[in-house]
Amino acid sequence: MLQKINESASFLKSKITIRPKIGIVLGSGLGALVDEVDIMVEIPYKDIPNFPVSTVEGHRGSLIFGKLNGIEVMVMSGRFHYYEGYTMKEVTFPIRVMKAIGVEKLILSNAAGGMNPTFKIGDVMIIKDHINFFFDNPLMGKNYDELGPRFPSMNEVYSKKLVKLAHKIAEEHGIYVQQGVYLGVSGPCFETPAEYRAFYILGADTVGMSTVPEAIAAIHQGMEVFAMSVITDLGVIGVVEVASHEEVLAAAQKAGPKMVKIVSEMVTKM
Repeated sequence: MLQKINESASFLKSKITIRPKIGIVLGSGLGALVDEVDIMVEIPYKDIPNFPVSTVEGHRGSLIFGKLNGIEVMVMSGRFHYYEGYTMKEVTFPIRVMKAIGVEKLILSNAAGGMNPTFKIGDVMIIKDHINFFFDNPLMGKNYDELGPRFPSMNEVYSKKLVKLAHKIAEEHGIYVQQGVYLGVSGPCFETPAEYRAFYILGADTVGMSTVPEAIAAIHQGMEVFAMSVITDLGVIGVVEVASHEEVLAAAQKAGPKMVKIVSEMVTKM
């Protein structure tokens, strides 16, 4: 695993002249941030040694190096999901490579189903904590001390400092944001009404099929993590609004500008 990480990192370093400290993972329909990046180098995943290839519609499938508001960034346009058949280590491999290149802060985004009755489709939720319902973990198996400790603390996965900064930026721009707990599941099915009820009773406000593995791998490596969800469908008790993948993409794209505004300003103040 270490050899593969180093191979990928060495390949990427040979293609770039910058060493970004901030990494960004763009979720379904949230690719609008790419338009704000002054792209210096874009490399398709298929051209990177040891990288998986994203198979999900709405995911661009490339690593982008450039500047966002003058700040050097590394952007994953398209991510890898457990439901695509990848292992947890494959899903989180790009996060390992980010760290090897020098990324210290990670921004994650996703499309999620809302279960909190105060949420509406199109809302943006800042993630304050998560529940891992994948029934798997990217840290299973041999631990490499070079990457992180055997038993990393998950007491503060999502940086309270960055959460506070995001709220401040949103308030300054008049952007209404929610805050809550994200529950990660394997997918690819959308949830049943009973599952929505159960997850909400457990303490989750949103549910989705990504983010949790990446956040775990990042914390294992000592990275600082921030994450947001766009609410693209609802599983509120008594009101389940069924959404197709196309509707999820449409809702995410509509709410995307709010997230772009928050993230683009965050990178200048992190």
